[in-house]
Amino acid sequence: MTTPPGIADIHAAAARLSGLIVETPLIESAELNSRFGGRILFKPETLQRTGSFKFRGAYNKLSSLSEEERSRGVVAFSSGNHAQGVAASAAMFGVKAVIAMPADAPAMKIGNVRRMGAEVVPFDRFRDDRMSVVRPYIDQGMVLVPPFDDPAIIAGQGTIGLELMRQAKALGVSLDAVVIPCGGGGLSSGISVAVKDASPGTAVWAVEPEHFDDTRRSLAAGARVSNEPGHSSICDAILTAEPGAITFEINRRNLAGAIAVSDKATAQAMRDAMAYLKLVVEPGGCVALAAVSAGEIELSGKSVAVVLSGGNVDFGTYAGIMAAA
Repeated sequence: MTTPPGIADIHAAAARLSGLIVETPLIESAELNSRFGGRILFKPETLQRTGSFKFRGAYNKLSSLSEEERSRGVVAFSSGNHAQGVAASAAMFGVKAVIAMPADAPAMKIGNVRRMGAEVVPFDRFRDDRMSVVRPYIDQGMVLVPPFDDPAIIAGQGTIGLELMRQAKALGVSLDAVVIPCGGGGLSSGISVAVKDASPGTAVWAVEPEHFDDTRRSLAAGARVSNEPGHSSICDAILTAEPGAITFEINRRNLAGAIAVSDKATAQAMRDAMAYLKLVVEPGGCVALAAVSAGEIELSGKSVAVVLSGGNVDFGTYAGIMAAA
């Protein structure tokens, strides 16, 4: 297996990203602190370039390629946020990008990718194998930019951990826990490396949608397991088939555990983010807040950081979820 990234790789990624990313703040709500009985600090990657944390990893990956590799172009598969991160990064480097996206991905995300100059290749997320869709482009010489299971991608996402630990320290807060949305595990694994380096005693939790809790079940089994087919969720951004090999190795070592949350709990968390934080957060980006709201983590008297990983949701979908919550 490829060697997992360490803290030095994350610091190197932070240097490459300096001046290009938004150092998203830590924010809090007095109302939510009172409700939960602790101090909850939110890291809103909804405010990040392209609307999610994914730009960090994508740009770091493209930075790690040689000029010759970049000249051949890059290809990726994604339901939307990684696609936008890759498309934006490719545009900055002036290289061609081809992105395979599920045909049922949010229209806003598909449109954004095209506006950034990338070619979109639609596929059926339930019938088609993603690697088979992108294989012809790889065979042509284009470089694959994976969504999560890659050391450079993980290191880029880990820069969030560097920021939030530094910001918490500046506030005089010693974090008891960090709670992170989880799909393939790139975000949780990268952040966990940075958090555990700065504060070994801080618990790191991953949160997944109900029925797509492959990381939770993999941790219990001690090996990677896949999700059972036939389920759906509003959390389109984090519906992965199974954890990555690299990400699972890191998460198995660093996570306190993983939690599965229902769509209903996620929708309510989106309402809370809007009402108390004044933030539009997409479903997959709000599962960590859902876990906190559902009482899955001990909060009384604790200081906890919650990552809000993305805010790319079109108005119609957002309004519908808000009305149903």
